Amino acid sequence: MGIEIDPSNSHKRKTLEKVIHMATERTLILIKPDAVQRRLAGTLLSRFENKGLKIIGLKMLQVTKELSAEHYAEHVEKPFYPLLEEFITAGPVVAIVAEGPEAISVVRSMMGSTNGRESAPGTIRGDYGVSRQMNLVHGSDGPEAATREIKIYFKPEELIEYSTSLGGWVCADDEK
Repeated sequence: MGIEIDPSNSHKRKTLEKVIHMATERTLILIKPDAVQRRLAGTLLSRFENKGLKIIGLKMLQVTKELSAEHYAEHVEKPFYPLLEEFITAGPVVAIVAEGPEAISVVRSMMGSTNGRESAPGTIRGDYGVSRQMNLVHGSDGPEAATREIKIYFKPEELIEYSTSLGGWVCADDEK
């Protein structure tokens, strides 16, 4: 039940392929030290998978001060950065690369507002968070940030391409 394109019309085929490719995104998700310490990593990972996102990269690591400065480069000179650095380096994080249709906006919606007290029920921060700083998860805020952040945490060979048996059951062909 997909879209049928006349094979002789290469322009329409290329346009459709471009639209389909653009809709599939990759994003970086960090399950932050507070969530790891609260033993929520598996629960949160399941939420992303249950939403239909495909996990193509996954690792646990300790964020160093250098890694923190690289990831949060735009915040290093801001007054709140020392507390951010202290928090993100306080314990291990789980780094995830998720892939799927509009993955960036899907993950951001699932996360909820930065402040857990202001996040809607049903979001990760709304269900598990009560703090602005200890807010459980990070998700890339746009395509450029996602590309940059994924390169910080993952080597290309650490991202695994594979097909899932659910591929045709999560989104219609024209949404992939």
